[in-house]
Amino acid sequence: MPDSTPPLTTEHAAPDAAFEVRIAPDGWVFSATPGQSVLQAALSAGVELESSCRNGTCRACLCRLVQGQVAYPMAWPGVSADEQAEGWFLPCVAMARSDLVVEQPMAWPAPAP
Repeated sequence: MPDSTPPLTTEHAAPDAAFEVRIAPDGWVFSATPGQSVLQAALSAGVELESSCRNGTCRACLCRLVQGQVAYPMAWPGVSADEQAEGWFLPCVAMARSDLVVEQPMAWPAPAP
C-alpha cells in the first residue's frame, strides 16, 4: 500500500517549528515560532525593539525586512502597499513565515524581569 502521508511543506510544518530572525546591523539572533509576532519573539529572547502600541497602529516599530517573508493576522497591517513593496513591516503584528533578516538599528538588550 502506498504511503499517503503528504510531503512536509511550510503549510504542514510542525506547530513548534521556528524560524531564525537576525537583527541587523547588531547581529542579534533569535527564534520566532508560528503564531508569535516578531516583537514577541524578540522580547522572549531578551532583545528589545522599538515599539509602543503593539497592535500595528502607531507604527513606532516600523522597520525594514531585508530578507524573508512575514504574514499579518489582519487584512490591514498599518503599512501601505508601497511601503510593503519597499520592505517595510511592523514586527509588533507580523509573524515570520521564513528565516528573516531585519534592519533595525534601534535594538538593545531587554531589561531583566
